[in-house]
Amino acid sequence: MFDRFRLGTLLFICLVVPFIGCGSSTEADSILVSPATVSFGGVGLTAQLTATATIGHGNHPSTTQDVTNLVTWTTGSANVATVSASGLVTSTGPGSIQVTASMNGFTGLISSNSTVTVTVSGGGGGGTNTDVTSLTIIPGAQSVASPNDTSQFIAIGTTASGTTKNLTSQVAWSSSSIQIATVCTAGSPAPCTASTDGLATAMGQGNTTITALYTNVADQTVVTGTATFTVVGGVSEQITALSIIPGSLALSATGQPGQFIALGTSGSTGLKENVTNSQQLAWSSSIPSYATIATYPAANAGQAAGVSPGTTNITAQWTNPASGSNPSNVVTATASVSVTTTAAAEPLLSITVLPASLTTDNLEGNGQFLAYGTFSTAPTVMDITNGVNHNGFTSPVTWISAAPDIFPVNSYGAPGATAGLVTAEGSGNAVIYVTAPNPDGTLVYSPAVTFNCPYVPPTYSGTPPVMTNVGTCNEYTIAPGLLVTLTVYNAGLNTTNWLVTAPSATNTPDVIHCGPGSASGGSVCMATYPVGTTVTLTATQNSADPGPQGTFGGWSWNCENTAPVTAAGPNSCTVYLGAIDPITTIPSSNVSVGAVFN
Repeated sequence: MFDRFRLGTLLFICLVVPFIGCGSSTEADSILVSPATVSFGGVGLTAQLTATATIGHGNHPSTTQDVTNLVTWTTGSANVATVSASGLVTSTGPGSIQVTASMNGFTGLISSNSTVTVTVSGGGGGGTNTDVTSLTIIPGAQSVASPNDTSQFIAIGTTASGTTKNLTSQVAWSSSSIQIATVCTAGSPAPCTASTDGLATAMGQGNTTITALYTNVADQTVVTGTATFTVVGGVSEQITALSIIPGSLALSATGQPGQFIALGTSGSTGLKENVTNSQQLAWSSSIPSYATIATYPAANAGQAAGVSPGTTNITAQWTNPASGSNPSNVVTATASVSVTTTAAAEPLLSITVLPASLTTDNLEGNGQFLAYGTFSTAPTVMDITNGVNHNGFTSPVTWISAAPDIFPVNSYGAPGATAGLVTAEGSGNAVIYVTAPNPDGTLVYSPAVTFNCPYVPPTYSGTPPVMTNVGTCNEYTIAPGLLVTLTVYNAGLNTTNWLVTAPSATNTPDVIHCGPGSASGGSVCMATYPVGTTVTLTATQNSADPGPQGTFGGWSWNCENTAPVTAAGPNSCTVYLGAIDPITTIPSSNVSVGAVFN
């Protein structure tokens, strides 16, 4: 390296570096480079560095001198930035490095405080100034009269530096429905050519989305642009697009089922319709040894079943028939099934019995409990008082009383009685619970509830004594009462916004007003009616609660729907109290009705 301080003639040194004393041994003490840091937002950008030398030893006062063109500049990595002999830095790639200025001075090689940190963002992990950051398709919407008409789309990209470029031949073009229109892109078959990229051709009546996709070479980031293409005339296809819900399922190799739904977009209306079990839709599994799927004419079309561990693709293929100028064509959609060796979740997860407690004052009096099951698949809550019937899984339930001789409870099928009905043959209380088996034989038990018939002896006064209070659950209270108690409660998952109302036997409104925050009710409500009364219960949103209403899942089995149940409601049912139910011919006494709000 040329020694700018030690070599050459004294005259040259004195002329070029006057601050170094001619004829003496004084030399530079330090170098300071400015700025201390440089940040670039992309590649191909430049910045000028300056180096200043300081001398202050010997017999000379401290002075400074610009030595930018006298120092030696070096870069930590040319892949991030280069530096010229004059200190001009140029960004070349993402990263952070040091650029150093050095020279021989009084104490030898000087480089202390003579570095600058250079940082370049972009390239890998962020855009560069040449990256395309947005894509616009021109025109944004185009309409043609009939099939075989064409329209040219152009893709214009905008870079991070604000410049624009025509990328029509560099993007990947696609149409959301090739039944309505196709679009030429790289590799498209004839009549497309290398010069027809972005050319859309009408196929059938309807609307489709034209998409252009560009991938930046430097960092593989992707930008897209869209436009709409409308074919006004011609014959519309039955189905122009197909989708599968859900896009994937995870099943057990034990044969656990899972349901796919196919939604087709109508070419005439643009609306989606359920085509899962259509004759024109064929379901298939790419690897049936991993999972199978039922197809038409099977009643359970779209239902997959795990066979062995692995992943398979599920395809739904709709065939549009030939019509007019339109040839027969197909529309497809795909989903996936992952099968594991994990055991499938049991269908029945838990059982709840409601209400938590019932009380009668009469010997031979009774009360109705209801059982609700929570399941691993929808519908998640169902009335199972008289047995389980959930998505093909059927099972009896068994009602058990801890004191069967005093407080017997009926299970479904008992002669002349309904399941969950407890009768007081004596006084005291008993624990009641329900059990039901899963398909593998595992028993599910409900938490215990209680049935009470408290013994209170009659009271007398006077001479001779006269009964002043008959008491409860004694020999004087055996005769059936003239009134029946109706209990109403919510058996579902939504406990914040629900309302059940019912009038009295003489049509006084809202004798039962049951729901959270209700002024005259609560989460469990009771009212008395004469034996033989038919009561109409109505489930609606709680008008006092402005929050969103949950979906309604139905009434317990003993309340007959007045109309088909709807999720949004309102929904009503009728329950017959006491004597013989004219519909079921089953006798009842005190009655409990559950409403499922989810």
